[in-house]
Amino acid sequence: MKPPHRLRGAGGARRENSAVVSLPRALSKLGFCSRTQAEALIMEGRVHVDGRVIRSVATRVDPARARIAVDGKPIEAERKVYLMLNKPRGLVTTRDDPQERTTVYDCLKGFNLPFVAPVGRLDKASEGLLLLTNDTRWAQRVLDPASNVEKIYHVQINRMLDEGMLERLQAGMVLDGERLIARSAKSLRAGARTAWLEVVLNEGRNRQIRRLLGAVGAEVLRLVRIDVGGVRLGDLPRGAVRHLTPAEKAMLDVPARGASGYLPVISRDA
Repeated sequence: MKPPHRLRGAGGARRENSAVVSLPRALSKLGFCSRTQAEALIMEGRVHVDGRVIRSVATRVDPARARIAVDGKPIEAERKVYLMLNKPRGLVTTRDDPQERTTVYDCLKGFNLPFVAPVGRLDKASEGLLLLTNDTRWAQRVLDPASNVEKIYHVQINRMLDEGMLERLQAGMVLDGERLIARSAKSLRAGARTAWLEVVLNEGRNRQIRRLLGAVGAEVLRLVRIDVGGVRLGDLPRGAVRHLTPAEKAMLDVPARGASGYLPVISRDA
């Protein structure tokens, strides 16, 4: 089996540095499409690099130096876009859904935007603040648990609260081999049969809040994310999208770590 094709620089020397990434990732970083879509384009023979057709998704390039084209059209870096969406309940956080369910991208139709990806996820039954961007490094820093970016949720449950429940959420527990914990949990208001509480997380594990509350005997009726790193959902209408203000963007500009950098993170919150 031949080794993965690698593009070479002047004199035939390999360019192996931190800027060199896989071709699918390069197309994603340039804001053209998702990695999955890029892989399909490459395998269909629609992607050229430095004038050559590339059919291997393992090809590595420096997106700042390589001449990349799709269907004969040069691909250049898109402007960086930072958005917030008030995700309605019932939408899935994905670009293409095999079950053909409505996705968050339906909320972006009609806007003149480059390709953007969600910064973390909200599951289908959850709603509220969802960030989207084409700045992959920025998104990875926001998602990295080491960045300690807090997310605040308002949660309605099907029973009354008691102090023991709140204490257990904040003490944490091991569920399915994972240690889950809420940074804080407090009561907001209560009705005759239900209650609302505020839960703060600084990590993003799969269905974390629902699993925690299920372990203390409560079913989640509604789950709304209202804040990420100090950026508030505010009065943005359900299903509406807007650009982050410079001040909001600055609140989430987590400094990069040291030489080890960041590994890609997939976060499936709530």
